[in-house]
This record gives sequence, C-alpha cells and structure tokens, in this order.
Amino acid sequence: MIKPAVIFAITLLSAPAAAHVIEKSGRYAFLLTWNPDPWLIAALLATSALYAIGLGNLRGEHTRTKLPQWRALAFCGGWLALVAALISPLDALGSMLFSAHMVQHELLMLVAAPLLVLGKPLAVFVWGLPASWRRALASPFRSNLWKRPWHRLTRPLAAWTIHAVVLWAWHAPLLFQASLRNNAIHELQHASFLLSALLFWWALLRGRTRLSAALYVLTTMIHTGVLGALLTFAPEPWYPLYLATTAAWGFSPLEDQQLGGLIMWVPAGFVLMFAGLLLLGKWLSAQSLRNHSLRNQPLRNPDTEPVTAAHGVES
Repeated sequence: MIKPAVIFAITLLSAPAAAHVIEKSGRYAFLLTWNPDPWLIAALLATSALYAIGLGNLRGEHTRTKLPQWRALAFCGGWLALVAALISPLDALGSMLFSAHMVQHELLMLVAAPLLVLGKPLAVFVWGLPASWRRALASPFRSNLWKRPWHRLTRPLAAWTIHAVVLWAWHAPLLFQASLRNNAIHELQHASFLLSALLFWWALLRGRTRLSAALYVLTTMIHTGVLGALLTFAPEPWYPLYLATTAAWGFSPLEDQQLGGLIMWVPAGFVLMFAGLLLLGKWLSAQSLRNHSLRNQPLRNPDTEPVTAAHGVES
C-alpha cells in the first residue's frame, strides 16, 4: 500500500519547477501546481518531526510536564494552514489573482500564526532535542543579551506596531509588485507576514492582561479594515501586473482587487473581532471570579486581631 507521504512526494516531483509561472492556456493548471521549494518543504517536515518527538518526550514517564491535547491539535492546524498557504496550489493561484493572494496572506496571519502560538512550539521543540543540546541552548537564552531585546519585542505595543507596519508597507504598490516580479522578494514578503504575525499573537496570547490583548486585536481589526476598504473602493487597480492574468478568470483587475479588499475587510475582520471578543470575555470572566472570591472572603474581626504599634501599643 502506498503511503500518503509517497503520494505527496510524487505530486511535488510532478509539479512544474516554477510555482509562479502558469500558462494562460491552462486556466486550471494551478490545481496540479504545488510549490516544490525544497528548503520550504524541508523546514515544514523538520518542524513537524521535531514537534512530534518533543510531544512524545513530554508525554513520557521521565517528565511530569504535560501538554494539553488541544495545544497539540492547535499546532497541527497551524502547520496545515502553512502547507495550504505556501505549498498548495493556492500559492500558484496567488500569482494570477490578487484575491487569491489575499487568502494566502490571511491564512498565514490569522490562521497559522495564532494556532502555532497556541501550540507552544518553542517549548515542545526544545524537548524534541537531545538532552545535551537542551542544556547547551539553555544558557544563551537565559542571558540578558537575549532576554532584554526579546522582552521589548514581545511587549504588546511593540508587536502591534511591527505587525501593522509590515502589513501596510507590503501592500504599497511598489513593494507588492516587486514581490510579484521577484521570487526572493515574494518569499521575504511571506516570511515577514508570518514572523510579524507570530510575534503579534505571541505577545497577546502569552501576556497577562486579557483586556489589553483584546484592545490590540480589535484595533488591528480597525486598521486592517481601513486598508481593505481602500482596496475595495479604489477607483483604479493598485497592482497593474495583474492586468495580464485576471482576464482569463472572467473579471477585471479592479474587480479582482475589490474582492481581495473585501476578503481583508469582512472575513478577516470577523476573525479578528471574534478573537478580540473572546479575549474580552475571558477578561470579564476572570474579573467576575475575582470579585466573587473577594465577596466571599470572611470579614476580619478587629476584636480578635493583635493590636499593633500603630495604635501606640506594642503587639
């Protein structure tokens, strides 16, 4: 029986060498066009293997540290979202349609990134390494040379700002069209989207204050919605390079851009709104529990408490 991994490998090898070069005569040729980038595939396979090994070690008898099953499932979902965005035929379709490119970006930032963060990958990756490697890696990460800049980067305001700047900068026509012309720039674009989103969700989901996290998520919904609205209501296309490819799909470049803007504005905005309200609800629930515990605390009886020196008498 042929294993799924073998079928996947055969599919990759049979795909065209360039994921972004599609003949116009084959409108649906992208369905057979998987991204064959060996470094990207190796990185995805390596991270999945390392996570699986680390998860197995955490569940072994030699450690009491356990990872909830839902976190492992979250990591798997985030990993599959990466495959869908970067390896699947969606990557090739994004070279022809701006709207497909937007779906690709939203998968990276709003699906893969938060799910990967919830999966606690760094902690599990460490447990996937040999014990001697874990000890060797521990000391550099404990030093101030690493801890200070990391703490600054993962402050909610810093992470929010970095993510916002990356998002708006790459949608400027000059940079966006450069990513369509040059595959290296295109990979840099995707890497910056994913890394800034990982930093953003890490700072918010691992933070202590759910209220501030909710506010940062909801303000992200607002500024991304503004960008989506600008794309939707623009009087002319921002990215002329799509002029040569959208006609084969039955609509104009402006209609394609409007659809991409709506994807960023409505579905992506709904995901951010849901996440923000969920965080806000968790904060309200924690506040309610805290107030309830305070109300149920026994009242102190001053007659049974020792008199302190503040009243002029030594206790």
